Amino acid sequence: MRTLIKNIKELVQVEAGRQKLRAQGGEMAQMETVKDAYLLVEDGKIKAFGKMSDMSAGGVSPAVNADETTALQIDATGRMVFPTFCDSHTHLVYANSREHEFVDKIRGLSYEEIAKRGGGILNSAKATAAASEEELYDMALQRLEMAIRLGTGAMEIKSGYGLTTESELKLLRVIRRLRENTPMTIKANFLGAHGIPMEYRGHQEDYVDLVINEMLPRVADEGLADFVDVFCDQGFFTVADTERILEAGIKYGLKPKIHANEMAISGGVQVGVKYGAISVDHLEQMGDAEIECLKGSATMPTILPGCAFFLNLPLSPARRMIDAGLPVAMASDYNPGTSPSCNMQLILSMACIRYRLTPEEALNATTLNTAYAMGVSKDLGTIAVGKKANFFITKTISSYEYMPYAYGENKVERVFLNGVEV
Repeated sequence: MRTLIKNIKELVQVEAGRQKLRAQGGEMAQMETVKDAYLLVEDGKIKAFGKMSDMSAGGVSPAVNADETTALQIDATGRMVFPTFCDSHTHLVYANSREHEFVDKIRGLSYEEIAKRGGGILNSAKATAAASEEELYDMALQRLEMAIRLGTGAMEIKSGYGLTTESELKLLRVIRRLRENTPMTIKANFLGAHGIPMEYRGHQEDYVDLVINEMLPRVADEGLADFVDVFCDQGFFTVADTERILEAGIKYGLKPKIHANEMAISGGVQVGVKYGAISVDHLEQMGDAEIECLKGSATMPTILPGCAFFLNLPLSPARRMIDAGLPVAMASDYNPGTSPSCNMQLILSMACIRYRLTPEEALNATTLNTAYAMGVSKDLGTIAVGKKANFFITKTISSYEYMPYAYGENKVERVFLNGVEV
């Protein structure tokens, strides 16, 4: 199938030459666009793009004119086209909301205090254990469809609300069904080390043994995960715990990721870099040593603005990290306890408003760099010939700066995944 989108006011985040896998340092402020543009899609891929004047003359892509009558044609006058967001950190599959804990936080309890008394992740684990796979799938599908309507085209989804072997497998099977039955590009992350069950408090090394010796072999046997993850932070898993789990996961072919430095400087960044993690996520607590450790590594520092906003946490020093030459990605952390929103448009706005990124830096952080953080930047994250045709058409807007500026409205009018409108 061929689709031709014409008269695009501005085609945003294009790559006409050599494609980058990520943007870092000063590159994050660079973003190419084409005004008065066309975009040609064929068989789910981007076939060509350029200026309308070039298309009319046949100079850039004669194939557009050669068989134009057979293509679905869309007139995008007054509208812009962006690559869809890539959300590289979510906990989309869960069984219950946790608004009662929201009230506890208003009354002054910290996230760590709630977790210590059996709330937080453990509350979600209880509800997950009680829910059927079908119930979890139906709930997750509704959330996924909402994310698509808001402009997200790729998502990493973590387990972690199981904390028993059977519940973790149940979550990962739901993620597999979402990948098989929706047009969303999905990566699965095994996060058995998300919290410490109450019965393992005081001897959590036994729970780490369970993750390594029972959960991981089952996950690997069924081919249920792309990544292995650990919540390496104060009150959760230690560096030693994390190393053991990552080493085991790597043996099964899983790429490491890390939850790090949400509560405290935990050593999570350093252990992530040591084991070649594709990303280290959260990073509300960062020092010079962590920034230096990330320099020259292949690990993507990933900030989760929704979590910091919802929990009133310190802001990760995004500006300092970029000025030091690092790449930065920003994802939603969609989950029921600490970031109950999948709206990547809001994350884009927070990147500018709270972290002082320019619109160009914020767009790189939520498209190309988040694609890198989930291992798909060869196929997604920019508008480039040969990449997947995952993009959205905006409503009539004045400029691409309007996307982060108008934080309270949905600017997306139409979404295309794999070249097909959804």
